[in-house]
Amino acid sequence: MRTTTIAPFASRVQQEGTQLKRVAIDTVQVNVGKLCNQACLHCHVEAGPKRTEIMDRQTAELALDFIHAAAPHTVDITGGAPELNPSFRWLVEQARRDGRHVIDRCNLTILLEPGQEDLLQFLATMQVEIIASLPCYSEENVTKQRGQGVYEKSIAALRRLNAIGYGKAGSGLVLNLVYNPVGAHLPPLQAKLEDDYKRELGTRFGLEFNHLYTITNMPIARFAHALQRDGKAESYMELLASSFNPTTIDGLMCRRQISISWDGYIYDCDFNQMLDMKVGNGKPFRLGEKPAAEFVRLLQRREILVGSHCYGCTAGAGSSCGGALQ
Repeated sequence: MRTTTIAPFASRVQQEGTQLKRVAIDTVQVNVGKLCNQACLHCHVEAGPKRTEIMDRQTAELALDFIHAAAPHTVDITGGAPELNPSFRWLVEQARRDGRHVIDRCNLTILLEPGQEDLLQFLATMQVEIIASLPCYSEENVTKQRGQGVYEKSIAALRRLNAIGYGKAGSGLVLNLVYNPVGAHLPPLQAKLEDDYKRELGTRFGLEFNHLYTITNMPIARFAHALQRDGKAESYMELLASSFNPTTIDGLMCRRQISISWDGYIYDCDFNQMLDMKVGNGKPFRLGEKPAAEFVRLLQRREILVGSHCYGCTAGAGSSCGGALQ
């Protein structure tokens, strides 16, 4: 069997004469749990309807204490389907009361679930930015990743979002979509694909949105299992490593972001969280075990924990929770 030696990511970055350290905490991303009404092929969280890992109110309060201490511009709430967490709306309300910009990473179909009838109005009232996953504008590709019937529900949810003002010019209600590749390849150019999405969704359904974010599928968790099953794990890692783009390093999200897990541990990013790469000096940092301000101090200018999966964020045009880096 052919094997290829891939340089450790840290070594590859050092070859560029730099070192990955945090420069600020502009965003605190809070993963409130792995419970979801979907189980998508590319999901690096391995979320699904049977997952029981859910952030409790005490941990949500500790996360809010950390947000107060860090004073980020943005609070980015994710899951699973974050809206299924009983503390989701409370966390949104508290963050907005403090003047933070709040993002809800929404899978769209949650807006149609029983018990969520008033969710859309709540998000609009709170002026929450919605970043919604729609892996493709074609039904076939969405079905491959997310299952039968998801495409129709996603379109129905987008229609409801547009009807209340989301994605409409001048409304102040921001709706951004996310594209993930179907399979083991890099995303196409973000600007070009955004034009395609706007043309196809506009022409076929009359839908509007603000921007499209392309995100590289990370070789971890559920997607990694699929790569191994199909015998593509090695070739995909080779693709990521050979597509390393040093000009993406400065914009990597880990340099300006902190990720908090459902059980209160602190990570450099959401991907590290799913690989259990906890931040800490020999002992993982966990909310409540030190004053929040002390954690913030310790995280300043701290070196980022990296692994081979980090090639996914530096390949081609780069990738982050906010889309391509270039």
